[in-house]
Amino acid sequence: MGYEVRIGDRLASVKLIKRDGQYATIEVDGKQYDIDIAMVENGVYSILHNGRSFNIEIIPGDGPKNYFVNSYVNSHEVEIIDAQSRYMMSRKSADDHSADRIISTPMPGRVVKIPVTEGEPVAKGATVITISAMKMESEYKSPIDGIVKKIHVSEGDNINANQPLIEIE
Repeated sequence: MGYEVRIGDRLASVKLIKRDGQYATIEVDGKQYDIDIAMVENGVYSILHNGRSFNIEIIPGDGPKNYFVNSYVNSHEVEIIDAQSRYMMSRKSADDHSADRIISTPMPGRVVKIPVTEGEPVAKGATVITISAMKMESEYKSPIDGIVKKIHVSEGDNINANQPLIEIE
């Protein structure tokens, strides 16, 4: 069974070829990978591929098929696209993007760094805030080219899940 997976701005074709316990063969954009994957704690996975170890944390996002995937060096917003999500995207109003302009995090944490100021122009993909949660730092990026309208928090603040942090207009 195959899926399309949106990773930031990239769209990848992903198929599970076979699985035997924690061993799996997956295909990403036509290339096969043999991996050993194990959940080491709730939402945290250890993946072995070609003798290299990768640890990732998967945090549920705003929708049923949206996730934030964090490694020690990267953070990605991921969406699994299937027939149901295609239908929902087609039903979404083209001008309803206000929620896309508010940066928040699905987990409680602490604000580490805010490299922008109110009124400052930002490019799509530019880091606007860094959050520490579950002993990992995640950078959140501007979803659009715009201007920082409002910063709701300060560096060092403890934050709640889904709390508005920064608004972009």
